[in-house]
Amino acid sequence: MRLKTKSEEYLSSMCARHPALLSVQGQVRQAAEIICASCKTGGKVLLCGNGGSAADCQHIAGELMKGFLLKREPPRDDVEKLKASGFADWESLAQSLQKGIPAISLAEHSALSTAVINDTDPYITFAQQLYALGRPGDVLIAISTSGNARNVICALKVARAFGIPSIGLTGSRPSKMDDLCDTIIKVPETETFKVQELHLPVYHTLCMMVEEELFG
Repeated sequence: MRLKTKSEEYLSSMCARHPALLSVQGQVRQAAEIICASCKTGGKVLLCGNGGSAADCQHIAGELMKGFLLKREPPRDDVEKLKASGFADWESLAQSLQKGIPAISLAEHSALSTAVINDTDPYITFAQQLYALGRPGDVLIAISTSGNARNVICALKVARAFGIPSIGLTGSRPSKMDDLCDTIIKVPETETFKVQELHLPVYHTLCMMVEEELFG
């Protein structure tokens, strides 16, 4: 697909502010295309990662589920449904609600995760959730600064087995993720905190681009 001019401007701005990310410009564009293709067919975004990367998963989900740079007003049909509901505050709801991109961080389900850890295998916490929630047409965003987090690798294997496209965010070192992701964004750093510092502008830009493509 051909991205909108505004989306390309967001990508160029990322590279201007962070010249080191010029090396992943093409991969960020591919990731945006994968997410947009999923959303246009009713798919959802599933995310997994550990520690700081788990926090990044929650951050990304937050940017996707409501307006980021755009307000994303509900379409007329949805406003009419709210009006027809008969609720006295329907207009307030219509003015406040925003269109969202369905996104779920698999790092947030502590009761399920601890049950999986205790009952089966601690390394399949994300894989189990992906197996239960994932459907063809969804997309997995897998984040690991090393690219070798075992529970993330298990999730990627399940994604590959069941035809769920995957996007990886990691650092520059060769890793196990490299051959398991449909698109992998390897930022040019190796130390964990430095990798994380570059992941932030990457996924902010990715969210801006996806929002522009779907709602701009």
